[in-house]
Amino acid sequence: MSNQGRKLEQAAKAAWLSHVAGKTQDEIAGIMGVSRQTAQRLVAQAVAEGLVKIRIDHPFAHCMDLAEGLRRRWGLTFCQVAPSDAPEAGVALMLADAVEQWLRRPEPLTLAIGTGRTLRAAIAQLPHLDCPQHRIVSLTGNIAPDGSTAYYNVLFTLSDLVTARSFPLPLPVIAPTMRERRAVNGQPSIERLIRMSADAAVAFVGIGTVGAGAPLMLDGFLSQPDLDALVAAGAVGEITGWAYDAEGRLIEGLSNDRVASAPIPPRETTLVIGAAHGAEKVPAIRGALQGRLIGGLITDAGTAAALLKG
Repeated sequence: MSNQGRKLEQAAKAAWLSHVAGKTQDEIAGIMGVSRQTAQRLVAQAVAEGLVKIRIDHPFAHCMDLAEGLRRRWGLTFCQVAPSDAPEAGVALMLADAVEQWLRRPEPLTLAIGTGRTLRAAIAQLPHLDCPQHRIVSLTGNIAPDGSTAYYNVLFTLSDLVTARSFPLPLPVIAPTMRERRAVNGQPSIERLIRMSADAAVAFVGIGTVGAGAPLMLDGFLSQPDLDALVAAGAVGEITGWAYDAEGRLIEGLSNDRVASAPIPPRETTLVIGAAHGAEKVPAIRGALQGRLIGGLITDAGTAAALLKG
């Protein structure tokens, strides 16, 4: 998306909040993470560009309607929906903006980060950020099955772009055996990192499928028999390796007994924002919403509409 396109999208969002949602300029500024003066300017720009008529004449208005529907249905604290014309790029860009807004906050905070293709694409969009007051902790291990650095672990890429202190987990996502998982997770240094992730103000995670083409199998962490067993047990999705069913309940036993990742942070203390899109992801996203594993969602319009239908 061009810089001009992004500016119009921001103007359309501000106009929708003002003219449709009835928000004040102070409320718009808080929602969008901008100053009151910028919020006022964006609304005025929308009018000047002819976006404000009887309705907001921009595809983003439909996206905001979908986001509001998702918020109401699942009690979400945060929800953004990208247009469906380029869902992968749109979701990655929105995710990058959300991460940037949190890292630009002046008060010190801990940000937890998961792994996955969408997160990796989002981190690539970030500018250099000077935020030494913050801490970034990985929710997942950074070691691939062959001992190399896991390709879709994003913490190292993020640490190259920001000055916040970063805390990787020197573990595999899923250990070969329960005994190895207990051994590595029981180390005092690992226990400290896991406690740190549980205290994060915000966590950004990908939402993976379970079954044919599952990322955990493609990346070598699980075998086909492992996945078959999860599907037979009712698994529909996974977050940082933790498999769950259609109600968002973690699967008992199986590969979950070997997951070395930190637990998914509790929604009561951490805003867990999931990012995913595509028809194949709908059951996994719905399960995460149903089980309140996430309190925020970034997706595209087509996926959002499918979620609201079910």
